[in-house]
Amino acid sequence: MLSQQTIEIVKSTAPLLAQTGPEITTHFYDRMLNRHPELKDIFNMSNQLNHAQHQALFNAVHGYAANIDNLEVLLPVVEKIAQKHTSFNISPDMYAIVGENLLATIDAFFSPGQAVLDAWAEAYGVLADVFIHREKEIYQAQQDSVGGWRGTRTFKVVEKEKRSDVITSFVFAPVDGGPIANFKPGQYLGIHIQSDQFEHQEIRQYSLAAAPSANQYRIAVKREDSGKVSNFLHDEIHVGDSVELTPPCGDFFLDIGSQTPVTLISAGVGLTPMMSMLETLSGKHQAGINWLHAAENGRTHAFSEESTELIGKHRKGERHIWYRTPEAGDLPGEHFDHKGIIDLSSVDHITKDPEQIFYMCGPVGFMQSVAKQLTQAGVSSDRIHYECFGPHKVL
Repeated sequence: MLSQQTIEIVKSTAPLLAQTGPEITTHFYDRMLNRHPELKDIFNMSNQLNHAQHQALFNAVHGYAANIDNLEVLLPVVEKIAQKHTSFNISPDMYAIVGENLLATIDAFFSPGQAVLDAWAEAYGVLADVFIHREKEIYQAQQDSVGGWRGTRTFKVVEKEKRSDVITSFVFAPVDGGPIANFKPGQYLGIHIQSDQFEHQEIRQYSLAAAPSANQYRIAVKREDSGKVSNFLHDEIHVGDSVELTPPCGDFFLDIGSQTPVTLISAGVGLTPMMSMLETLSGKHQAGINWLHAAENGRTHAFSEESTELIGKHRKGERHIWYRTPEAGDLPGEHFDHKGIIDLSSVDHITKDPEQIFYMCGPVGFMQSVAKQLTQAGVSSDRIHYECFGPHKVL
């Protein structure tokens, strides 16, 4: 339990953090990674270059300082970060390194005096303990589950299939031949890659793109122009090759009753967790399922036939596909249903349903647009669930 004095001191420094902005987290990361280069095998160095991780850390630190007297509001953020940390194999000793560099950064920027540094040390210690405790629970649950494990486990690529011009799917089976851990549709796998092509180990998370299976996992990866790992997977990883995977995790997953109508909304490669949800629900769910997806055109539309078949199997299934720039071979009513970007006013019978639950994934700008349309249609925020690929952003 934090002392009242610590709460007051830390809360009073929140405006200083807000004024400084991500500049302070840039200093923090530079300092820490220079002193502990081994952590470059953990952190996504691409996110260091584009400052995406800096912004995410700044939001987290400022949010903690501003809400230190009401930590209940931070619990969803704690769960999201703790789940991500376990896919990186974060260990308790790393929190001491982070704490040391965080305090040194605060001192370098503000020279606030020992009382403030002591207050931040106490506050950080409490927060670190929360994460360490929660991550210990996650690690233990992963290890204790049927087919589960802790850390990385070697899997072999048993299928590799091009799903569109830019998206390829990979199916993995464990080399040891044992069972694999179950997961909740919407969760992701961590993949740890060491290669002579990379200066450091590269770790990424990819959503599981199929319903749970007893002996294999499927992901789908979009080739990004500057994506170090996505290009490596597309070009260098083939059937028969081995990869190291951490157990499924993540706080974004399907969680509805069989009588609850659900709408799955995606754009681009954001359909990967939705495929897991759709495959799980199709033919079994007793309420309606709506599949809403946006793509540039038929060449970039992954899992088109598979998703259409799955939604068609459901007696209350409904499909709506938007192509922003359909090509000559893209047939209206067959390959797509609407031209342009997603406009929910054309399917307002869905948004008007007060029981409808919405899950979505895609580029942040896309999800911001969809979230705005949903709220304007009267959908409450507790019925909207979403996943960001990369550092989390609030829509």
